[in-house]
Amino acid sequence: MALPTTPARPPAIVVIGDLVEGWPPHDMEPEAIERQAAGWPDRLAAEPFGPGAGAGSAPPAVHGGYLERLPLACVHAGLADHAEIWHFARSADVPPLRRDSPHLARRVFRLDGEGAPFRSTDMLRFIETVGAPEILVVLGLGVEERILEACRASLKVYNSIDAPALRVPPEIGRHFDLVLTGADWQSREVEARHPGMTTAVMPIGPEFADPETFRPLGEPKPYDVVYVAAAQPYKRHDILFDALASAPRPLRALCVFGYGEMGGELREQAMARGLQVDFVGPPGVPFAEVNRLMNAARIGVVCGVDDGAPAILTEYMLAGLPVLANERLACGLQFITPETGRTAPAEHFGAAMVGMLDSLERFRPREIACERWIWPHTIERFRSQLTK
Repeated sequence: MALPTTPARPPAIVVIGDLVEGWPPHDMEPEAIERQAAGWPDRLAAEPFGPGAGAGSAPPAVHGGYLERLPLACVHAGLADHAEIWHFARSADVPPLRRDSPHLARRVFRLDGEGAPFRSTDMLRFIETVGAPEILVVLGLGVEERILEACRASLKVYNSIDAPALRVPPEIGRHFDLVLTGADWQSREVEARHPGMTTAVMPIGPEFADPETFRPLGEPKPYDVVYVAAAQPYKRHDILFDALASAPRPLRALCVFGYGEMGGELREQAMARGLQVDFVGPPGVPFAEVNRLMNAARIGVVCGVDDGAPAILTEYMLAGLPVLANERLACGLQFITPETGRTAPAEHFGAAMVGMLDSLERFRPREIACERWIWPHTIERFRSQLTK
């Protein structure tokens, strides 16, 4: 692989996520979709593709969630001059370009219809108008083949951000130059489906960690344990609740929800069982507040099984919290070392939490995370993959 060059404009990195917003779905006929999509040459005057004013003054800070940190790290490292994050809308009305900073913008494209991999004539005509980005990163459920073919000159990277190694069909997966995985078994699955495909175990959430946002604050810790996870079934809050009920001594926990439909149900369960659990969200809170909430606890937990390598693994560590993870977690166990935490089966979580709380002096999670997984280290590994 080698980075492509497009002398006519600054090099770009684009990350396509699988968020779909807007309601109700549009009922536009194909001809109307095409007419709207054909308007990009005129629309670019108001929504240009390129760095914003002031982009050349200093490299960007690498903050935010997993969607932001990888592209911002690429810009900081000189792999691109600017970055965009692309999402989709099912509605007829699409939000305008939003610029987070001179280096990072967000663009939303109208879907042609429901279903994944996502189809968007709007996105396709945009690429045909401005040219393909030098680096294209596709996450999750993926995009239609027409879009990948329009980006044939791009260096194309895929990451499923979930427990399945590939969430796209083979005819889509074959277009990628590099697949980032969350575990060795995922790499083996990718290589079995696409022989010769380049893979790297480099889950974008925990690997591109931000040590400035997530850090110890030296404040009181009224909670024994914190779980930062969506209020959704696969995050397995039931394991935490069972552990709290069976622990050798009473423990106090904090659950922080960014999103999810189970917030009310989980609150009712904790109350019915007489557990000492406080809840925050949904909706989610800013990252600085997540860090403050994590700092109110002594250890962090990851209870899920069918989960990708969640970013919270190293975010806990950078906040100074050792991590107890479910020993069956599908992706991300490589971040749990004797210095950063422990793994345990679900039925022994209660005893494991108490054991960790009684031996906190044995752990040095922030030190290890800073040595191995913060973004300045990972971006150099990423650069080496792009230039092979």
